[in-house]
Amino acid sequence: MLELTRSTSEFGIRRRSFLQIGSLSLGGLTLADLLRLRADGAVDPLVRQKSIIMVYLPGGSSHIDMYDLKPDAPVEYRGEFQPIRTNVSGIDVCELMPQHAKIADKFSILRGIRTRGNHDPTELLTGIHAAESGRIGSLRRPAIGCVVSKLRGTDGPIPPYVSVSSHKLLPSYDDPEEPAYLGPTHRPISLGGQVQKDLELSDDIRPRFDGRRELLGSLDRLNHSPRLMTYTQRALEMLTATKIREAIDLSRESEAVRRRYGEGLDPRNQGLDFLRARRLVEAGVTMVSVAARFPVNIGGGINDPGGWDTHAANFRLLRAKLPIYDQAVTALVTDLHDRGLSNDVAVVIWSEFGRQPKIGDVTPDGRGHWPSAACALVAGGGLQMGRVIGETDTRGENARFNPIGTQDVLATLYHILGIDLSQTLTDHNGRPQYLLDKGQRIAGLV
Repeated sequence: MLELTRSTSEFGIRRRSFLQIGSLSLGGLTLADLLRLRADGAVDPLVRQKSIIMVYLPGGSSHIDMYDLKPDAPVEYRGEFQPIRTNVSGIDVCELMPQHAKIADKFSILRGIRTRGNHDPTELLTGIHAAESGRIGSLRRPAIGCVVSKLRGTDGPIPPYVSVSSHKLLPSYDDPEEPAYLGPTHRPISLGGQVQKDLELSDDIRPRFDGRRELLGSLDRLNHSPRLMTYTQRALEMLTATKIREAIDLSRESEAVRRRYGEGLDPRNQGLDFLRARRLVEAGVTMVSVAARFPVNIGGGINDPGGWDTHAANFRLLRAKLPIYDQAVTALVTDLHDRGLSNDVAVVIWSEFGRQPKIGDVTPDGRGHWPSAACALVAGGGLQMGRVIGETDTRGENARFNPIGTQDVLATLYHILGIDLSQTLTDHNGRPQYLLDKGQRIAGLV
């Protein structure tokens, strides 16, 4: 069976998979059948062009140092950073994010998000928590992008779900972007390593591929099924389209644009992943996920392989990370707005939990895990911007009123995509499963 999935050793579409195209004529037109099923999903056709960019900050970003500062709290809580005013009255952000302050009318902040506190993004992607950090356990639900792959499909030769970077906090962890009972066909196409090379058909493979395509066309005509021919052609186009290769080729962008996204500011140029995400949604991808670590070097024996798990040296690390993060986020939000995409593309940036408001953990200036009051930034998608939804207490420890749940955020994203939460998907045992258990659209956003 031909599958566009990520293997354990390679990323993207493996070249040898193209040689398996002939097997489609033997085992049924599997990929074409899949595309036909996608088109039959219960999706509002009026919002079929909406897209989501989900940015995960691995490790647990500090809500109290970024978007929920408490300058009047005792010194052991408020930390070293001061809030600054933005271009929206009543919205403050960290002083290390001055570019955010200029575009607060283009985003909203969610405060008081409550999570289970496991150290991976499974809960952010599915609405249910993993059994433990890095181990999903027996209770599994498809990641939102996999659901999108099942229900939204695509109007052309573009994969519906692309993951720009690995979401595993540690290499040994389970992959949180899993399709569960939807099957491996609905895994994201994952970009990494030599993916651009993998997406190309070499000269020696193309003639054999073209021959198999002609054979499939003959079989379709024998079946006398125009609809079958349409979906078979779309399946083949997905395998040979140049749009994805072009979307991830950042040389097509000017040096000025790449620098706007932070090229050269961190060792891995992770701001450029935000640019790739923008290019992918422009190419027609419905769901793009990015894990943004922003590794920095602060010296003094502090090893930062990348991530937001600031048990030690919280303030030193954030002083280095936040300016890079500020530039990448601002570039993405502004770029989408300037290109007329802000109503059609929603951005959500969040983490598996916040950081402990009371300072002191592994080191005196570290902050531990804090699942009771995380934050998120949302932008675009036709949502209400320039708002703060939710509130925490005077020390940033707990939500003042009803906390926002991860399923509420996911319900809002499904709403943007026009996906009906009352529908069900069938699990391995033939039982219907709802997309979410209890999530409600966030009233202040929609």
